[in-house]
Amino acid sequence: MKVMQGFADSVDRMNDWLGRTVSWLMLPVVVVSFAVVFLRYLFGIGYPWLQEVYIWLHGAAFCVAAAWVLKENGHVRVDLVYKRLSLRARAWLDLIGVFLFLMPMIGLMLWWSWPVVRRSWRLLERSPSADGLQFAYILKSFIVVFCVLLILQGLAMAARCVLVITARSGAGRPGAAHG
Repeated sequence: MKVMQGFADSVDRMNDWLGRTVSWLMLPVVVVSFAVVFLRYLFGIGYPWLQEVYIWLHGAAFCVAAAWVLKENGHVRVDLVYKRLSLRARAWLDLIGVFLFLMPMIGLMLWWSWPVVRRSWRLLERSPSADGLQFAYILKSFIVVFCVLLILQGLAMAARCVLVITARSGAGRPGAAHG
């Protein structure tokens, strides 16, 4: 059980660090999007590559931070019944949810996106816009990163749920690193 706890703690720490770090990408997203609007509406100047910068940064941040948001229980959940359940019942519900919903969905996303990402790398795909950014294959790779990080976080959630169900001390609440 210590291995399970150690795995869950390591994944939580990694996704916490990644999420907090990548959340700082929102500052340049706001600055660049403001610059795009400012240049376009004040001076009538438009740069497709500049518009793509903030779209790509936002996409990358979303993909990397999604597992952190899951760790923090920030995704949409219907809490009408969940909050009233005991810790053990919530752990069972979370465990079932991880393996019935999260893992199959992310597994399908990974399965469908992998050939697209491989093809993009093989072609060294660039933006469809003539003045757009090169390296579209790097942006598409974030789909795989998204899937891998969510799978790891889902496994960490499942480990914590098992620890709660088996009443191991220090397990915390299901799906979270803190109690």
